[in-house]
Amino acid sequence: MQAYDLIVIGSGPAGRRAAVQAAKLKKSVLVVEKGRRVGGVCVHTGTIPSKTMRETVLNLSGWRERGFYGRAHRNKQSITAEDLRRRLAITLDHEVEILEHQFARNSVSWVRGEARFIDPLHVEVATETGLQRFTAERFIIAVGTEPYRPRHIPFDGEAILDPDEILDLKRLPRSLSVIGAGVIGIEYATIFSALDVKVTVIEPGDTLLPFIDRELVDEFIHEMRDRGMSLRFQSKVKRVTKPAHDACLIELEDSRQIWSEMVLFAAGRKGATGSLELENCGLSTDDRGKIEVDRATFRTKLPHIFAVGDVIGFPSLASTSMEQGRIAACHAFDAPAQTPPEFFPYGIYSVPEMSTIGMTEEQVRQKQIPYECGVARFRETARGQIMGLDAGFMKMIFAQETRRLLGCHIVGEGATELIHIGQAVLNLGGTLDYFVENTFNYPTLAEAYKIAALDAWNRMPRRQPSAKAFDEATAALERFAKAARGT
Repeated sequence: MQAYDLIVIGSGPAGRRAAVQAAKLKKSVLVVEKGRRVGGVCVHTGTIPSKTMRETVLNLSGWRERGFYGRAHRNKQSITAEDLRRRLAITLDHEVEILEHQFARNSVSWVRGEARFIDPLHVEVATETGLQRFTAERFIIAVGTEPYRPRHIPFDGEAILDPDEILDLKRLPRSLSVIGAGVIGIEYATIFSALDVKVTVIEPGDTLLPFIDRELVDEFIHEMRDRGMSLRFQSKVKRVTKPAHDACLIELEDSRQIWSEMVLFAAGRKGATGSLELENCGLSTDDRGKIEVDRATFRTKLPHIFAVGDVIGFPSLASTSMEQGRIAACHAFDAPAQTPPEFFPYGIYSVPEMSTIGMTEEQVRQKQIPYECGVARFRETARGQIMGLDAGFMKMIFAQETRRLLGCHIVGEGATELIHIGQAVLNLGGTLDYFVENTFNYPTLAEAYKIAALDAWNRMPRRQPSAKAFDEATAALERFAKAARGT
C-alpha cells in the first residue's frame, strides 16, 4: 500500500490547483481521476467544451459580423456537428497536455480510477488493472458535479439529452427545447440560437438568472426574443415523450404542449459523490450530493479531509474553485493562506456574454444605500461602431455620499474580459473619480467605463465624501461580501 502526504480526488480546477500547491510545499501528492484523462468536468464536459463550442459557433456562423451584413450572414453556409467536434477535440488535447505537463513538472503522481473511502485514512481505487489501496495524512475531495437527471425525464442520449451529452451530438437539430433557465441552460440555448436553430426555453420561475441585475436581464431577454427565441416562464414540465423518431413532446402542467426535435434538460447539477462511500469515513452529503465545509478553510467535519469546488455548492465557478483548492492545500499543511478578495466576478458565456461583480441595484436598494447609476451603451463607443454592435451596455453603481463603486454589470461582446477593470477598482475601494480622471485606450470597449462614470457623475451630489460615510459604505460592502460567501 502506497502512502502519500495528500490524496486529491478529482483533477478539475480545484483538484489540480490543490495538488500543485501541496507539491510546492514539498509534499507527496497523488491525484485520483476517474475520467479517461486529467482535467475533470471543467476540461471534458463543462467549462472548456461549452466555451469552445460557443467560440466555434460565433466564428462559423458569422454572428459577430451580422451587425454589418444582416441576420442572414454566415461565414460557413452548412455547419455540421462534426465542425463543432473538430475544434473541440483540438482544444481539449491542448488543455490535457498542459495539465499533464504541470503535474509532471511538480512531481504530482496521478492514477486513473474510481476512488472510494475504506475508512478515514484509506481509499481504494478501481483501476483498469485492478483494485489498488492508498493511504494519506490529508485528503481533498474535488470530484465536481454531474447533471441532475430526474426519473421522469426519459434521457436517451440522442434526442433527450443532459448538458454532458449535448457535446457529442451526431447532428444539429432544427429545433431545440431547453428545460431550465440557469447558467448552463441559457448558455446552450443562446449558442444554438446563434446557429439559427429554433429555441424554446422552459423555466418554472418567473425569470432567468435571478442573481443578475434586473436591468441586464431585461436587456438580455429583449435580445433573446428579438432574434426569435421563445421563453416560457412559470412553466413546469409534466411529461416528456418522443412520439416520433424526429419529434419530442413536452407537456406542461398548464396543459400547453411544446414540440421540438431535441430536448436539453439543464435544470441543476448534483455532487459526483455517489461512488465515494463517504459514510465509511463519517461524512455525509445533502440531497444533491453536496458536502458541507467550513468556508474559511474548506475543512469538513473531519479535520484532515477537505472539500473544494462545485461539490461544496455556491458559487460553483471554475475561477473560485481554483482558489479554493489552493487555500485548502495551504490550510491542510498549516501554510500561510491569504483570504480571497471580497468580490469575484461572474461570467456567463451566453450569446451575448454577461458578467457582473459587486451589488446589483436591487441589493443596493434593499440595503438603503443612497446611490447613483451610470450607463454606457456599446454603440456609443467608437469601437462598438467599428465592430457593428447595436446592443450591449455597461452599468456601474456608485454610493452617493462616498462615490465608491458598489457594483459593475455588463452585457454584450467582451463582457467577461471587460469586467476585470471594475473588479480591480471595486476590490481596491476605488471611487467614481478613478474612471472620470483616467485615460482609456481609444477606440476600445473599455472606454465604456468612462462614459458610464460620466453619466453617473452628471447626477451625483457635488460634495466631498466624509470619512464616516466612506467607512459606512466600506462596512456595508464587507457585510454583503461575507453574506455572498456564506460566512
